[in-house]
Amino acid sequence: MINRIQDILGPQASLLTHACKTVPKAMLHLPGRDFVDRVMRETDRSAAVLRNLQHVYDTGRLRGTGYLSILPVDQGIEHSAGASFAPAPEYFDPATICELAIEGGCNAVASTYGVLGMVARRYAHRIPFILKVNHNELLSYPNTYDQIMFTKSIRRAFDMGCVGVGATIYWGSEESHRQLQEVSQAFAEAHDLGMFTVLWCYLRSNGFKKDGVDYHAAADLTGQANHLGVTIQADIIKQKLPENNGGYNALKFGKTSSKVYEKLSSDHPIDLCRYQVANCFMGRAGLINSGGASGTNDLQDAVVTAVVNKRAGGMGLISGRKAFQKPVKQGVEILNAIQDVYLCPEVTIA
Repeated sequence: MINRIQDILGPQASLLTHACKTVPKAMLHLPGRDFVDRVMRETDRSAAVLRNLQHVYDTGRLRGTGYLSILPVDQGIEHSAGASFAPAPEYFDPATICELAIEGGCNAVASTYGVLGMVARRYAHRIPFILKVNHNELLSYPNTYDQIMFTKSIRRAFDMGCVGVGATIYWGSEESHRQLQEVSQAFAEAHDLGMFTVLWCYLRSNGFKKDGVDYHAAADLTGQANHLGVTIQADIIKQKLPENNGGYNALKFGKTSSKVYEKLSSDHPIDLCRYQVANCFMGRAGLINSGGASGTNDLQDAVVTAVVNKRAGGMGLISGRKAFQKPVKQGVEILNAIQDVYLCPEVTIA
C-alpha cells in the first residue's frame, strides 16, 4: 500500500517524510478507534449523539480507525445540477449518489433535503445520512452568495433517518451574523435530537483578496474560522486545505500574534494544516479537508490532500466532485485511494 501511495504522489512523495516542528503532535487529540470514548465522552453531547458518531466511525472501509471518508453531493444546488452532473448524468438520480457512497466504502453520504428525502427508505439503513440544511443557490439573477436554510425543521432530518446535520457559514460575508445564528440554533436542535453536527467552515468576502493574492484559504484565517465553528459545537469541521498564510497581516484587520507565523506554522502544507487542527480545540473536533474541484490529475490531488490531512492530525477527507463527476468505477477508485492513505500504517502523524 505504501509503495502505491508513493507512486501516486510522485514528486510530492517527500510529504511522507516531513517532520512537523510547529505544534507538537503530543498536544493533539488524534483520531483513533477509541476517539468517541477517549474524547467525545467528556463533552456535553447526549448518549444518542455519541452513538451516532460511533456508528459513522464503524461504517465503510475505514471502520474501526477513527478516520472518515465522506461523500458530499450538494453541488446540484451550490454549482447547479447541469454544471455538476453533466459529466456523469447518472448522478442526477439520488440513488446513484448513495450507491457510490456504499460501493466506494464511505463512512457516510452528505447531501440535500431533496436528495436524501427522495431515497431515505431505501438507503438510510444502508449508509449513514448527513443532511446539509443550508445552501447557496445560483439561479438568482444577478448571482448572490448567501447560505439559506432549505428546511424549516431539523426534525425532518431525524425523521428521514439522518445521523448527522451539516451546514455552511460564510465567515467574513455580510450575511455571516445571520448564518451564525441560524446554524447555531440548527446545531442545538440536532444535538437535542441525537444527531451530530458538521460545519462547512468557509470564508467568503471580496475583502479577502489583496494585491492579486487570494486569502480565502489562508491558514491563519481558516484556522480562526475553525475555532468559531467548534465554538458553536460543530462536532466535525469541514475546511479547505490551506494554500497560503498571513491573511491577517496582509489584510490588516482583526488580531493575530507573530508567534502564529514564527512558531505555530511554517510554509509547509502539513504545518499549515496542523495549525487548522490546533484551532479545532487541538483536534477535539475532527478536521476533515475538502477534496476540491475535479481537475486533470484527480487521483494524485486527492491522495496529496489525504496525506497532508492525516499527517497534520486531521480526521479524514470529504471528497465529492473528484469522485462523482466520473463513471462509478473511477469514482470508487479515487475514494478507495483516499481511504488507503488512512489505512496505511506507514503514513504517520508528522
